[in-house]
Amino acid sequence: MVQQTDNGKKQRNLGTYCSEVLLLLASSFVLSLAFPGFLSKSGFGFLAFIALVPVFVVIHRTRPAATPFYGFFYGFMFYLFFNYWLRNFHPLAIFIVTIIKGGEMALLFPCLKMADSWCKKWSWLVQAFIWTAYSYLCQSWFAGYPYGTIGYALWNYLPLVQIASITGIWGVNLLVVMPQAFLAMPLARRESLKGWLRDRRVWAIAYAVGFALWLVLGTVSWQHWKRMTPDRTWKVAVVQHNANSWKGGYTTYKRNFNNLRKMSLEAMTKNPDILVWSETAFVPSVAWHENYPTDPDTSALVEEFVNFGKELSVPLITGNPEGVLADPSLPPELEDGEWNRDDYNTIIMFDDGQIKQTYRKQHLVPFTEHFPYEKTMPHLYNILKANDYHWWLTGTESVVFESDGIKFSTPICFEDVFGDLNAEFVRGGADVLLNMTNDNWSQSEASEIQHGVMAIYRSVENRRTMIRSTNSGLSCYITPDGQIHDDLPLFKALWHIFDVPVYFSSAHAETIYTRYGDWLAYLSIWVSVLSLVVGLVRTIVTRRKQR
Repeated sequence: MVQQTDNGKKQRNLGTYCSEVLLLLASSFVLSLAFPGFLSKSGFGFLAFIALVPVFVVIHRTRPAATPFYGFFYGFMFYLFFNYWLRNFHPLAIFIVTIIKGGEMALLFPCLKMADSWCKKWSWLVQAFIWTAYSYLCQSWFAGYPYGTIGYALWNYLPLVQIASITGIWGVNLLVVMPQAFLAMPLARRESLKGWLRDRRVWAIAYAVGFALWLVLGTVSWQHWKRMTPDRTWKVAVVQHNANSWKGGYTTYKRNFNNLRKMSLEAMTKNPDILVWSETAFVPSVAWHENYPTDPDTSALVEEFVNFGKELSVPLITGNPEGVLADPSLPPELEDGEWNRDDYNTIIMFDDGQIKQTYRKQHLVPFTEHFPYEKTMPHLYNILKANDYHWWLTGTESVVFESDGIKFSTPICFEDVFGDLNAEFVRGGADVLLNMTNDNWSQSEASEIQHGVMAIYRSVENRRTMIRSTNSGLSCYITPDGQIHDDLPLFKALWHIFDVPVYFSSAHAETIYTRYGDWLAYLSIWVSVLSLVVGLVRTIVTRRKQR
């Protein structure tokens, strides 16, 4: 409860804070239900339009000093509900992610409070831009992790997704958050909602009209792309071998290869144009063992792979780590028994018994594939190393492969959740995006689907078909209207022929998003900063005049 003191100021007590914590807890849980999760494989996307209302109510009512703690609590609890499956990845993973996301929201909530205090009647609009700016910034640093961005909850409402070809995910994000910040104000002030809307009918009508246009134009665009005739159909054989590529050892590598080879030969009877495996499907580095055959068994297995590739009548695209000499002036094995070797997480195009092209992963998974703070945070670095984490080197080139006249790029693993990276592939000439990933470790259907549905936005943003070739799901292809096709059963070993519609880049102009990327995210940052600065200055000036 909030009590009045003798001087008229509101006095907060334990009950006040407990009620606010409960509101935040409820909000974090409801927001997690908007996404695919343990209650629904598709999620209840409509909840994204109401889940944040309690957050903005609390922001308005509480004191500034409480907001960092509330932000940390909210971020921690939401990702605990949302990413519960991370415990299957590694015992440390669920703690690392929840703590990081809590820390990010510990910075977000004070900014929302500043907007509430300094921007007054415009606070709801500024808060919507701040939330969108936060959503972009929190995926743009070393530990960037776009999972949980609120706009992704609408993945199943395809007419509302179509705006992504102009704004990226950020337009959806902004339009979902804005009305919640607006409606939270009368609720926080305990004012009549009817009276509030009447007094601000211009803004209420403007959003209603904007939403109607969002829906109508999105429906028109969706129908247009559904009817679009492709320039060509690409016959792609995808092999989903349902094995955890994180498990190592010669026996495991041999078994996985035998399964992949068996299913691939079955798929080849259907005369595909290309054969596709998944991320790190074949683990022993072909590049390393062909040049430095130091281990007889592994080198023999690599030779089997090479001979298999020579027998194929079409190119094989597969994940395969690339081993290179760390110091070219030294031998592969040093005097102390250590290997003089660096590794990249790569995709190779294997054709005619040779590696024709290689793509090196550019956005590595933080803490598990990459940790750049060995010197500044040696204690954490040593903990990660002790828990069997291994580092890759970072690729720098957005490679475009070509086979039989079709140009394609291969975002690896969660690279398909970063819009700017995929737009760069398309700007480089890619007609098709081919995501290759390993999510088998999660042993969670929710994890597979949460990852897979984000790729919908990459297809719509660039109006290119996205193929997902995974080792356990979600294997499918996604057309430029955002529709998922031929999604294979999760956690099943099988192969499938996808008849993939291809829209050549020469025949279809770049979308606004492809050309200008995350322009709305940048705009949100500038609007947020300038609004807070102007609001602060006005607040200072007003207070001085009142003295």
